[in-house]
Amino acid sequence: MPFFGSGRALLVVSAVSLFGLCYAAAPALGADVENPTNASSRTDSGATVPGVQSVFDCRALNDAPSAHTPVQWFERSIWAAHCYVYEARAVRISGPNVVSLSLSRDIRDGVERDRLHILDGPSRSLVREGGTARFQLSESGDAAAPASPEALAAHLGKLYRFQFDGQERIANRTALRLLMRPADDMRYGYHLWLDQATGLVLKRVLLDEQGRPLETYQLVELTPPELYDGEVRLRQPVSSAEPSWKPSWLPPGFVAQPLMSMVGVEGVSRQHRFYSDGLVTISLFVEPVPEDGGLRPGVHQLGASYAAVKHLEEGDAQMQVVVVGELPPEILVRVADSLEYSRKASRNGLSQDSSSRQDALEGRSSS
Repeated sequence: MPFFGSGRALLVVSAVSLFGLCYAAAPALGADVENPTNASSRTDSGATVPGVQSVFDCRALNDAPSAHTPVQWFERSIWAAHCYVYEARAVRISGPNVVSLSLSRDIRDGVERDRLHILDGPSRSLVREGGTARFQLSESGDAAAPASPEALAAHLGKLYRFQFDGQERIANRTALRLLMRPADDMRYGYHLWLDQATGLVLKRVLLDEQGRPLETYQLVELTPPELYDGEVRLRQPVSSAEPSWKPSWLPPGFVAQPLMSMVGVEGVSRQHRFYSDGLVTISLFVEPVPEDGGLRPGVHQLGASYAAVKHLEEGDAQMQVVVVGELPPEILVRVADSLEYSRKASRNGLSQDSSSRQDALEGRSSS
C-alpha cells in the first residue's frame, strides 16, 4: 500500500513513533514518588512545579520492593524508561526492512534528553528533550490529571491480558518475557523482554491478530545502565483550541489526550489530535489539501503502522484527513469515516468530548 503526494504528516508520525518505540514500552504509564508505582507534579517540598505534569523521584527505586506480577513488571519498565542513563545499539525490523540505530539517553538537572541516530542510509538524527506526557483517563474533571497506577491498571486490564512467558538472554542480559494479549480484535498484541536487573525494555515485538510478528525492536548492545540520583520532571502537554474536526467513534478504551496545534513547513495551519488506550496511540491530522493533490485517499502502510486518508469538505475548502496508528487498518478507516465537523468548536474552541463508544466492530473495506 504505497503512498503518494505530500507525506509530511506521515513522516512526522513515523519519527514520533520511532522515538516511542525505542525509549519506552508504554509511554502512557507512570508511577508514584513514595512507591515506584506513581508520579506527581510536586517536588520533595510538596510544591507544585509550573509547567511540569509529573515528577519521577528515581531515588525511590533504590528501596523499591521487588516486582512479582506481570503488571508490576510492566510498571517497573516505565520507571526504567525515565530513570536510567545509558547508550545502546539496536535494530528495528519491519517486514523486509531492517534499520540499525544508535541510542543515547541522558538526564541533566531533571530533564531527559534522548538522541536517536539512524545508522543506515543518509545520516539522520532525532533529539527529544523533556520526556513524554503520561496518560489521562479524560480531558476534563479529576480524571484529566495523570492516571494513578491503580486506575491505569484497571483501564488496561479491560483491554489486554498480561502474562509471563519465560526468560531469555537479550544483549547479554537476562530478560523476562511479558506477553500482552488484546481482549478484542481492535488492537494488536505485544511481546516485551524486560531487563531483570533494571526493567528496561530490551526487545519489543508487535503481534498481529494471529500472533505473528509485525515489527521487532531489539537492543543488541547496551552500556551498564546508571540510575539517575534525583527527580525527573515531565513537561506539561501544551493545549490549544479544540479542533473543528473530531471522530464520533473510537475503539473501546481510547481517550482524547492533550491537544496540539502545529504549523506545517509551508506555514499552513494543521490540526493535530491524538488518542490513546494507555498503550498505543491514534494520531489525527487535518489540514487543507496541498496544491500537489496531497495523499491519495485510502490506506497507506508505514512499517507496522497504517494511515487512513480521506478528503473532506469544510465550506469551500477541501481538507485532508490522516489517521495514523499501530492498529488494524480497518479500525483507522472507521475512525476516519466517523469524523464530524463541529462549528461550535471552530468558533470558540470549546471542548466537546465525543461520547460514542461502540463495542462491536463493523466490517469495512478500504479503498
